[in-house]
Amino acid sequence: MWRFAGLELSAARAAIDAAFAAGITLFDTADIYGFGEQGFGKAEELLGRVFADAPDYRDRMVLATKGGITPPTPYNSSAEYLTKAIDDSLQRLGTDRIDLWQIHRPDILTHPQEIARAVEAAHKAGKIRAFGVSNFTPAQIATLAQFSAVPIVSTQPELSPLRIDTIENGELDQAIAMDMAVLAWSPLGGGRIGDPSNEREQNVAGALSGVAASHGVSRTAAAYSWIMAHPARPIPIVGSQNPARIAEAADAFKITWTRADWYSVLVAARGVPLP
Repeated sequence: MWRFAGLELSAARAAIDAAFAAGITLFDTADIYGFGEQGFGKAEELLGRVFADAPDYRDRMVLATKGGITPPTPYNSSAEYLTKAIDDSLQRLGTDRIDLWQIHRPDILTHPQEIARAVEAAHKAGKIRAFGVSNFTPAQIATLAQFSAVPIVSTQPELSPLRIDTIENGELDQAIAMDMAVLAWSPLGGGRIGDPSNEREQNVAGALSGVAASHGVSRTAAAYSWIMAHPARPIPIVGSQNPARIAEAADAFKITWTRADWYSVLVAARGVPLP
């Protein structure tokens, strides 16, 4: 899975081509991407320009986007806002449907029944084909699922060899139980896998490097592969806009993890032995 966060048109096409070549077909973006740099909605607008320039790209990908972050007001999941956010994303992307639409952050002040009503209307109208959430707790997911006739098919948590809370707090277990896809954001720990700065990070990087070397791949590929080895089958979101880095993601499939190797990374991340 590749995250589309905004480039110039030619660079955007080159990055998408690299993703296709690596076997990536799920593309993730959000209406907030570009805010503070190009502007709110600019990443979606650029992807819409790519579709206009190369219409076949749209049908070659599973298109995912998100809404619900509303600067300067933090979050808004009211039915009125979500309905507008979906329509605005469709317009910016220049498409008639979003394959996977996700709420970017939970809005504590909106009752889940109101969210469900907006999602169901958009789904019935054909604007969105599937519905997911991002950064929701297991309790928030379970509660929303009780009210929504449209199933929650995905969850997007932060997950990396340096951010293992998701593994230990029940989020991945819930994903298995509810048959949700797990889209793991920041799988390289915000770049710290490649550039560790403290003892814990260095220990994790070292454990990954040992496995990477034995399989002839990079530490980055090993980090992706470590995430993918979990039985919830998380899908790492490749955040790089560099075609070479995007291509590198395919090397994750070259690794076969032994339990000893996989748990060595977990122990390094925990900083204490397993019980």
